[in-house]
Amino acid sequence: MRTPEATEEHPGQEPDFHEGEYTHAQIMRILAGLMMGMFLGSLDQTIVSTSIRTIADDLHGLSVQAWVTTAYLITSTIATPIYGKLGDMWGRKKLFMFAITVFIIGSALCAFANSMHTLAAFRAIQGIGAGGLFTLSLAIIGDIVAPRERAKYSGYMMAMFGSSSVLGPVIGGVLAGTTTILGIAGWRWVFLVNVPLGIIALYVVWRTLHLQSTRRHARVDWMGATALIVALVPLLTVLEQGREWGWGSTLSVLCFATAVMGVIAFVIIESKMQADALIPLSIFKIRAASVTILASVIVGMAMFGGMMVLPLYMQIVHDATPMESGFMMLPMVLGLMIASTMSGLVTSKTGKIRIFPVFGSLIMAGSLLLLSTINADTELLHVMLIMALLGFGIGNCMQPLLIILQNAVAPQQIGVATSSATFFRQIGGTIGVAIFLSVLFSTVGGNIAGEFKQAAHEPAFQSALKDPKVMADPVNREVAESISGQAKDGGIFAKIEDDSSILINMDPTLAHPFKAGFAKSMSSVFLYAGFIGLFSFLILLFLPKVVLRAQSAAAAARSGTGGAAGH
Repeated sequence: MRTPEATEEHPGQEPDFHEGEYTHAQIMRILAGLMMGMFLGSLDQTIVSTSIRTIADDLHGLSVQAWVTTAYLITSTIATPIYGKLGDMWGRKKLFMFAITVFIIGSALCAFANSMHTLAAFRAIQGIGAGGLFTLSLAIIGDIVAPRERAKYSGYMMAMFGSSSVLGPVIGGVLAGTTTILGIAGWRWVFLVNVPLGIIALYVVWRTLHLQSTRRHARVDWMGATALIVALVPLLTVLEQGREWGWGSTLSVLCFATAVMGVIAFVIIESKMQADALIPLSIFKIRAASVTILASVIVGMAMFGGMMVLPLYMQIVHDATPMESGFMMLPMVLGLMIASTMSGLVTSKTGKIRIFPVFGSLIMAGSLLLLSTINADTELLHVMLIMALLGFGIGNCMQPLLIILQNAVAPQQIGVATSSATFFRQIGGTIGVAIFLSVLFSTVGGNIAGEFKQAAHEPAFQSALKDPKVMADPVNREVAESISGQAKDGGIFAKIEDDSSILINMDPTLAHPFKAGFAKSMSSVFLYAGFIGLFSFLILLFLPKVVLRAQSAAAAARSGTGGAAGH
């Protein structure tokens, strides 16, 4: 049973909207607050990645740097469905402000970490907050805007994602490269910058986010949450660490076995909890929802796996700095923004949305297959054109898939639907990154060796090995020693996989086989990602006809209309 309540912000006072619907001006004010919160989480994902090596060097913990990422990933992923369910039950504004507050506290703690282990612990706290930033923002948009109209606002969100994906590497590179700022080490500002931004976001959310909530009295699925933790902690840990441990090692097998038991327990508990479940299994009985969730996993695998390799390609093959590689990602960002804006406008006018993820997944797959043809000598302009096409394909998938899933479920379950879409896409992305990194690093050694065998017969390469000026450089000399077999422990061939920055100071002729070997392994990753993308296209062909609701979820819930659609 649902009990209508007054607005969260002003008890007893009705907000200025007609029959439960918000005006465009009100939506834009609310959207400003939501985007501030989303910007925090989106920026954090990219700003830390470009500075993590500098952080690890300063804290003397390069060998455990992966745990900083793993801790954040585990807590943010686990928190995502929990925020979605609690938002459906208790309302979203206070929960959203709680998520921002936890994120600010975690960021401040990270800024003053004195070891990599404490940084990992503080990143876990930060991840608890981050898990609510995206889920609650997207669910709130689902509450206040009808599915048919919702698509046209996606352009604003994609612009925010695009700007953060470009600004993140740039800001991270600048801060990590600065010795001190106001007497504090430059890399610590990577986390400190979240504090003022988060405080501004809190204020904007408090001032602009005027929602009318409908509280539902239901059991809290703590047992389901516990089973989910049992399933996800070992799974995400092994996906992040398995390459170092060995996929067949005792520790990896133990993690996989524990995760499987956790999944089985989670399914049993959720079936008993029924409508009160953290992720109600009834959602999967709706054809549009089940197809969309499965497609989200597969799209996440292809998308994150492919996108992860592109900055590496720019930095290793084209000698770009992390900051430069951020700017080089602009074509993909522009493609993504154009596609999301275009699909949103068309959906708003025509009500047709199914075609966008179907053909978007096909374009994404085709772009990844085109990227599999690039090598160390491919012109950067050619690569960027394909990246723009890749962004166009992804832009036609992300927001439409979310809107279809939100539209498919009952209005009272929009938080669960939103968190499910984010949760499963994130799981797919984590699996994709783990698989593709394994493919990359398991093949790069053999590919580099093959390229050196081929280069050994080239006059230019032989000339560089005999040139006294070239051999005067210790790095070039180490290459020569490694080729002749005089170097110990694999020589530079062993070092290059852990520190590709060595290539920057290497003679271009001697560096080319290394770059060609990396490029060959990367093309394999793009090839596999492309085939996975084609699989998502085939899955989306089973998506039924989608009729978008004309009412927002909040209005439909209050009027008692708008049951699950798209069975």
